[in-house]
Amino acid sequence: MKEFDYVIIGGGCAGLSLAYELEINDKLKEKSLAIIENRKEYKRDKTWSFWKVLDHNFDDCVIKSWNNFTINTSENSHELKNKKFPYQSIDSGKFYNKISSKLSNNSNVSFYKNLSEINSKNSIIFNSVFQKQLDKSDLWQHFQGIEIETPKKIFDDEIINLMDFNCDQRNSVHFFYTLPFSRNKALIETTWLSDLEDHSLRDYDLQLENYIKNNLGIKNYKINFTEKGAIPLFYPSFRNDNKLINIGSAGGMTRLSTGYTFLNIQEHSKYIVKNIEKIDKMKKFNLGKKYHFLDKVFLRVLEKHPEKMPKIFFNMFKTSSSTIIKFLSNKSNLIEDINIISKMPKLIFFKALFN
Repeated sequence: MKEFDYVIIGGGCAGLSLAYELEINDKLKEKSLAIIENRKEYKRDKTWSFWKVLDHNFDDCVIKSWNNFTINTSENSHELKNKKFPYQSIDSGKFYNKISSKLSNNSNVSFYKNLSEINSKNSIIFNSVFQKQLDKSDLWQHFQGIEIETPKKIFDDEIINLMDFNCDQRNSVHFFYTLPFSRNKALIETTWLSDLEDHSLRDYDLQLENYIKNNLGIKNYKINFTEKGAIPLFYPSFRNDNKLINIGSAGGMTRLSTGYTFLNIQEHSKYIVKNIEKIDKMKKFNLGKKYHFLDKVFLRVLEKHPEKMPKIFFNMFKTSSSTIIKFLSNKSNLIEDINIISKMPKLIFFKALFN
């Protein structure tokens, strides 16, 4: 069986981002790469969104950018504006096509369905796949979204609704998310923060139908695209060694309090490529210990007091837009952290510290 210098297990967002970063930095001219991915074809299956707090390689894959966003509860609505850090959405289909086209020109890059098809004994392996079944009783962000198209121009495509808590909570944390790509096209998602064992929360089709009809007042539309997923809001207990490096969500690149992952993957990929010749000796890349600590406290509160979370989320955003964006994107300083923490209800967060 053929040997490879590098092996990437999982050809999704993390695996392909790393492969692309290796390729554009000429790290695969004299080195070989095998990507292990069992899907039959690449097509649009996800929409990755984030605030652009740093440059990335995929501006040509952006569906749309916004400078304005709102957050809603059943009682209040709050709008924020920020031109410095636009909110962007990536079309995964364009992302896959861009990277596949780039890699196809390099004979040192090969795709395989299974790891057993190659000799990886002496390879440096980058793994983006969870190697064991994760606990469904733990906390997850699970969602389903549909891109709808209406015959009339009814959306304000200059502003997104980041979180709309004006919906049935069912003793969990539930919100809707609306990204208007144009005046008559938008992605609308129903999102839950809960365990995966309560199947009563997964009537996503009905939830979306009712929200579009009753909350948005839209009766006539067609569905162009559907996506669904579940993001673990806990760090996997995998360990790196000098021959296996975890990447993506498997490598702790998901921000636990938000589920945001895409830009973290890009930063991690750049870090790996910059240090590729000595990667087995480098310090493990992470999002920052302070965010790990703050997110764990935040999620303890969420699990114990789901009924309070709409108001807690709403109050978090009652600060400057740059402060909340930088905090949610792992780029905040101490003063900005204190500003966010000061918006939290003191007693329940203090108790969560010692739980």
